[in-house]
Parts: sequence; C-alpha cells; structure tokens
Amino acid sequence: MKGKVLAVNISKKKGVVKTPIEEGVFQEGHGLVGDAHAGKWHRQVSLLGVESVEKMKQAGVKGLCNGKFAENLTTEGIVLHKLPIGTKLKIGETIQEVSQIGKECHDGCIIKKQVGKCIMPNEGIFTRVLKGGKIRAGDLIEVIES
Repeated sequence: MKGKVLAVNISKKKGVVKTPIEEGVFQEGHGLVGDAHAGKWHRQVSLLGVESVEKMKQAGVKGLCNGKFAENLTTEGIVLHKLPIGTKLKIGETIQEVSQIGKECHDGCIIKKQVGKCIMPNEGIFTRVLKGGKIRAGDLIEVIES
C-alpha cells in the first residue's frame, strides 16, 4: 500500500493551526524538530489524510488547508485511520510506527472553534519516529509492516 505526503506542517505552540514548510527534519524518538508536539512520548508525529479533509469540505466547512487540523503530515492515498496500531511506515527518509488512532479533543480547542468541527479525533493518526530523516511534500509513504 502506497501514498504520498502532500504537506509537512509545523507550529511552535500546541492547539493552533500548523504552517506548511518545504522540508521537515524528523528525529528518532522525538518527532518533527521544532514542532510543539514533538517529544519523548507516543504521539510524536500526527498525520491526516486529505481524504478526511475532503469529507469536511463536502460537509460545507470552508477555508480548509494543509495543517488546519494541526497535523504534521497531510497525506494522500492511504486510509490512515484503518491502519492497525504497530504498522510501520516508510515516509521519505524516515521509518515511523503507528502508535495511536484518533484522539480525544480537549475543551477549548482553538481548531474546533475556528473550523467548527475537528476530524482528528476520528481519522487522524499518530506515530513514533523509529528512524529519523527528512520528509518533504511529494515524498512517498509505504506500508512496510502491518
């Protein structure tokens, strides 16, 4: 199963929309260098498929763009939320492992207030970085072990 990275997104603060960048450096056991969500925990990198964003657009939500749901990687071609926990992905130069599917949205979520509804709790996934490296828009995503 293969997909691709549409955007790499970063933010210095938690709970805000992320900004697309040309290239991200992903550190083993840490996540995206410079991102507020990176660290030594199980949700080092967040991913959301453009297919999920499209559902929101079809539901009438306007002004959506890459990073709007605070995802580090906007992807295409793989139904992320159907991957089992433990699935290993080769993304650009990195190897990542799916560590969580969805999340509980916290009260006062800025994204939910701005957009009206957040799709991350149901369709976003989180990974741990097993092998670091660079990721840029256009890089391939390959399921290497599930």
